[in-house]
Amino acid sequence: MPDQQAGADQRIARRLRLRDLHMLRVVAELGSMAQAAERLAMSQPAISKAIAGMERSLGAPLLDRGPRGVEPTAYGRVLLARGTAMLDELRLGIEEIRFLADPATGRLRIGTTEPMTAIVSAVILRLSPRYPRMTFEVEMADTGLLFQRLRDRSLDLAVSRTAGAAAEPDLLVDPLFDDPLVVMAGRRNPLARRRRILLAELMAEPWVLPPPDSFLGGMIAAAFRLRGLDPPRAVTTRSVRLAVNLLGNGCFLSVLPSAMLRFRAQYPALAALPVELAETRRPIALITLGNRSPAPAARLFTECAHAVARLLPGGG
Repeated sequence: MPDQQAGADQRIARRLRLRDLHMLRVVAELGSMAQAAERLAMSQPAISKAIAGMERSLGAPLLDRGPRGVEPTAYGRVLLARGTAMLDELRLGIEEIRFLADPATGRLRIGTTEPMTAIVSAVILRLSPRYPRMTFEVEMADTGLLFQRLRDRSLDLAVSRTAGAAAEPDLLVDPLFDDPLVVMAGRRNPLARRRRILLAELMAEPWVLPPPDSFLGGMIAAAFRLRGLDPPRAVTTRSVRLAVNLLGNGCFLSVLPSAMLRFRAQYPALAALPVELAETRRPIALITLGNRSPAPAARLFTECAHAVARLLPGGG
């Protein structure tokens, strides 16, 4: 009986084509047969026929069709999860072959938080002259979303603060340097001339902070509570650029990665206040999905990122 089942599974696997798995992924991503047909430059009946053939082979429905479009069934989600990994490994294999033929080529999909764009740009500025045909796709998002994008294989690597390797056991963490959060102000703010400040002394100041449900916002709220303080009333935003503008042009305070001050040319108007937040020290790291072959371009980026980190004040 096990041999018969194995034979049946092999026959089903032979009927499933990579093209059809890719088609299913696009339909699920867009939630629309019509939009998938437009993106794939195919007719909608051809897509419907191919997916119906997959459902017959598997003996299970892959999509639920409703007035709001289509979405994967439980069976479809399982096939998509396995199929996405297979398609991703095939893509990496093709890139590996292309890289062996011409090491100057490659495509790298990078995710980064907004404060860490300074590191990403420094690495790209180093790699681009040496590998002018290498292409970079950079996505900026909160750390939690970057982790999700790594897991669904939409990114090759991410540059972000981490909570430690044990916090995300399916991700590989390659630290570049350790970095605490610091209370920041504009360089012209009178508080920037103080030699020591307790966080409790700043509660009445105007603040701009990330929302508490964000990765950084949660760490900041914990730092206030550790000192017996409720997080202050604040302008909340996920935009570091908005926070930097408010700090540089007014009396606002914020809590941001101290790594930003290592790139003085990008943030010349900012200064760290002498407030102790030692418990917020975490690695700034290159993060990749475990059990996944790295793209050749990712290996080059990793080597270059470590070289950049070693050149930073107190880095590497």
